[in-house]
Amino acid sequence: MLDRAKETAVLPSSDPRSGWRVGADIGGTFTDVIALGPAGQVVPMKVLSTPPDFGTGVVTATTGVLAEAGAAPDAVTAMLHGTTVATNAILEAAGARTAVVTTLGFRDVLELGRLRRPVLYDLSWVKPVPLAARRDRHELAQRITADGRLDPAADEAEVRALASRLRADGIEAVAVCLLNSYVRPDEERRVAESLRAELPGVYVTASVDISPQPHEFERTSTAAVNAYVGPAVHGYLTRLEAGLRAEGVHAPLMVMQSSGGLLDAESVSHRPVQIIESGPAAGVTAVRRLAHLLGLPSVVAFDMGGTTAKASLIEHGEPFVSADYEVGGGMNVARGLGSGAGYPVRTPSIDIAEVGSGGGSVIAVDEAGALHVGPASAGSRPGPACYGNGGELPTLTDANVSLGYLSPDALAGGRVAVHPDLAAKALTTVAEQLKREPLDTARGAYEVAVSNMTTAVKAVTSERGRDPRDATMVAFGGAGPLYAAELARELGIATVLVPAHPGLFSSLGLLVADTELHEIAPYREELADIDALATEFAALTAKVTAELGENAVLERLLDLRYRGQRFELRIRLDDGDLTEDLLAAARARFHAEHQRTYGRAGGDDLVELVNLRVRGVVPSTVPLEDVLRPAPDDDRTPSTRECRFAAMTRTPVLRRADLGAEPVEGPVIVEDMDATTLVPPGARVHRDQFCNIVITWSAA
Repeated sequence: MLDRAKETAVLPSSDPRSGWRVGADIGGTFTDVIALGPAGQVVPMKVLSTPPDFGTGVVTATTGVLAEAGAAPDAVTAMLHGTTVATNAILEAAGARTAVVTTLGFRDVLELGRLRRPVLYDLSWVKPVPLAARRDRHELAQRITADGRLDPAADEAEVRALASRLRADGIEAVAVCLLNSYVRPDEERRVAESLRAELPGVYVTASVDISPQPHEFERTSTAAVNAYVGPAVHGYLTRLEAGLRAEGVHAPLMVMQSSGGLLDAESVSHRPVQIIESGPAAGVTAVRRLAHLLGLPSVVAFDMGGTTAKASLIEHGEPFVSADYEVGGGMNVARGLGSGAGYPVRTPSIDIAEVGSGGGSVIAVDEAGALHVGPASAGSRPGPACYGNGGELPTLTDANVSLGYLSPDALAGGRVAVHPDLAAKALTTVAEQLKREPLDTARGAYEVAVSNMTTAVKAVTSERGRDPRDATMVAFGGAGPLYAAELARELGIATVLVPAHPGLFSSLGLLVADTELHEIAPYREELADIDALATEFAALTAKVTAELGENAVLERLLDLRYRGQRFELRIRLDDGDLTEDLLAAARARFHAEHQRTYGRAGGDDLVELVNLRVRGVVPSTVPLEDVLRPAPDDDRTPSTRECRFAAMTRTPVLRRADLGAEPVEGPVIVEDMDATTLVPPGARVHRDQFCNIVITWSAA
C-alpha cells in the first residue's frame, strides 16, 4: 500500500550556482531536456519520446545532456520534470480499474453528471464513459447531513465486507466520495483509512483530500480521476527516480503541476490529478517570466508540439488559473457551451485551451470530401512519414517539408533524418482523393491547421471578454514558430515573439519555475464575519507553511459569486490583517472582473463566498536571462530554398544569429536546433536584446 504519511516537501537547492539544474519535458513526439550549469552554461537536447515507457527517454536524454555538458551526474542538484503520464492514462483509457464508494442513493452521480453538451445540435454525440463502471460503484448505508451530522455513520463491518468484494473483483484504485463529506471530512477519511488497511497495494483516494468543495458530481469526478491515474503516476515516478539513481542522479525529483508550480514527487503521487496539464503549464510559466522581463501587459502563449496546439492568456504578469476544467474531451476547455465533453476536475490549473493539431497530426479527407487535420496523431512511433520510421499516413510535418518550410535534410540538430520523397508519397494519397496537386493539398492542410488553432486562442481571449488584438503572441514548441505568424494575422495580433530554445521552452520553464502548493477550504459563514474568516485562513496558512517552510510567500484568495450563480470567480485578497476595508476591496475587484468577463455586475448585497484558498510559493532564484542564451552558433551559412506560399518563392534560410536589430522583410525562414520559424510574405522580422525573434505585421 502507498504510504499516506505526509512529510514536508523536499525542495531542490534554490541557489542556481550550487550545481546543475536539469529540466525534462515529455511531449507526444519528442522528449526535451535543458541543463543549466553553475556558471550559466545552457545545454539543450531533443530526442524522440519512448512510449509506452516515457521514463526511459527522460533518463537517456538526461545522461546524454550531462555527457554533452561534461558534468557528472552527482553534480545535479535539481531534477525538474513535466510529464504527460496522467493525461495519457485518461486519453488512452489506460488507467487503473477504479471503484467508487459513496452514500446510499448516490451510486449514479458520475453517470448523471450535468445537463451539458459540447456540441448542442450533434445528435451523434455520446457522453464520456464513466471512469468507474456501474458494477464498480458501491454504496454505504450512511449519510452526512448538510449541517454535518452523521445520520447514521458508516458501519465498520459493512466497510470490511465491501473491501472483501473489491479485493475479489481485482480493483486497483478506490475513490471514496460520501455525500456532504466536505462538511464532515473525518467520516470520509475514516472510511478511506479502513479500506487502505483492508486493501494493501490498492490506491485509495478520499475526495476531501483532493477537492473538499460542494457539488457532488464535480467532487466525485475529481476523486475518480485522481484514483484512475494514481497507480500509473505513482509507478511512473517510482521507476523514473530509480532509473535516475541508477545513473548517479540523486537530486530530488520535482514535478510541474497544472497550476504552474513545482511540487515534490511524493506529494504528486498522493494527488496526481494536480499534474494533468503538467507539460503545458511549464511552457506558460516560462512565457509568464518572459512577459515580466519585457514588461508586456497582455500575452497569448501559443504552444504547438507534435500532437496538440495550446493557448493561454497572461495578463499583467499572471496567467488565468481556473478552478474547473475538463480532461479527456479533445479540447481541454471548461466554459460555456464547450463543456461537457470530458471528465470535470476541480483542482487549480492554468487556463489552457487545447486542440488536436500538432506536427504529427494526420491529414485526411472525410466522407464528404472535406480536408481535415487531426486530432489523430502519428506520435513518435511511427511518426510522420518523412522521418522514415515506417509511418505512411500524411501529417502536418510532411506537409511542411513538402512546402519547403522545414529542412529537407534533418531536424532536432541532425538527430532526426528527413526524407522529402516519403513526405511527398504520403501526401499524394490525400491529393488524389481531393483531385488536387500535392503542394496545393499541403498548403491547404497548413491553412486548415491555422483555422483550427484560432479556436484555442479565442477560447482564452474573446470568450473571456478579452480582445486578442491587444496582446502579443509568444510562440514556442517544436511546431509553434512555423504557424504563429499566420495565426497572429488571422487574429489581428500585430507582434509575435519566438524566444531562444523555442522547441524546448517548456523544459526551460521548469528551470525557472517556483515551488508551489495550494490549499482550499469550503466556507459556510457570512463574508462579513471577519473573525471566522481569519480563523479559517490561519488553518490553511499553517498547512502550507508546514509543507513549504516559513519562507514561503503566501497569497490569500476568495472564490466569490452572486447569490444563485453556479460558477465562481477567484479574487485575490490584499495582504495585511483582515478588515472590512480589505473585504470591500475584494468585493469591488469581484464586481469589476464580473463586468469584464460577463458584461454585467451586481451589488454588494448579492456577493456570496464559496471557498477560501491559500497559495504558497517558494520563488525560483534562477533569472530567465540566464537560460535565454541561444545554443552556440553552428557553422551553417545563410542559404535559400523554394517555399510554397501563394506561389513558389525563393526564400532565405537564416540562423537566429544572422538576424539583427534591423527588420528584414519576409518571406524568411529561421532555423534553430529545436524549431523552425516561418516569416511569411508581408511580415518583417528582427532580433531583440534577449535573442527573441520578433515578427511584426503592419497595421493593414
